[in-house]
Amino acid sequence: MRARAPLPRWGWAVAALAWAALIYWASSKPHPFPFLPTGLLELDELLHLLAYAVLGGLLVGPFLPRLGAARAVVAAAAIATTYGAADEWHQSFVPNRSADPKDLAADAAGAVLGAAAMAVALRVRRARASIRG
Repeated sequence: MRARAPLPRWGWAVAALAWAALIYWASSKPHPFPFLPTGLLELDELLHLLAYAVLGGLLVGPFLPRLGAARAVVAAAAIATTYGAADEWHQSFVPNRSADPKDLAADAAGAVLGAAAMAVALRVRRARASIRG
């Protein structure tokens, strides 16, 4: 029995685009999350790391079947980091926001971690399914 992918390739791409749109929306606001405690907002790099870990993880899905794990992680992380750089530039035009190299570093780290974690998770899932079948 062949393992069924959690999402088709186009589904991963749609999810990644939706997440990127959510990031863009949050970046367009001077105070995107007014309900968060002030102390958490001081951990801005952590929020960037988490947001781009999700983006990196979602971007692995379309690449993994064709490129293999290592190349899929590199491709996903490169795309997510490039998007992070564009997002930092975009934030420089938003009142009360700025472009910060530390945020971009957190974006890149999150993208790599998220992409690698998703690649491992999908490969483990696939390996378990092949053992059962």
